[in-house]
Amino acid sequence: MARSFLFAALAATLVLSGCALAPHYDRQFGASVQQALAQQTLNPQAVNNRAPVTGMDGKAAESVYENYQKSFRAPEAQTSSLGTAGTR
Repeated sequence: MARSFLFAALAATLVLSGCALAPHYDRQFGASVQQALAQQTLNPQAVNNRAPVTGMDGKAAESVYENYQKSFRAPEAQTSSLGTAGTR
């Protein structure tokens, strides 16, 4: 009985001591990621612009999109630029 209690106490001590080894992050943790994200943003104030986007009309945009999708279904045959001309 005493042996099992001792074993349980030892196991609990080992398990709880793992929490003491948790890393302590400083205030700058994640700052490099935030800086990289900010540097990749073209216009940070774009979220405030509520003007509608101008460009193609809906039918033309749909046609372009459909052609784009079709290019993946049946891609055009590619010719090799490494071959010789006039081979049979």
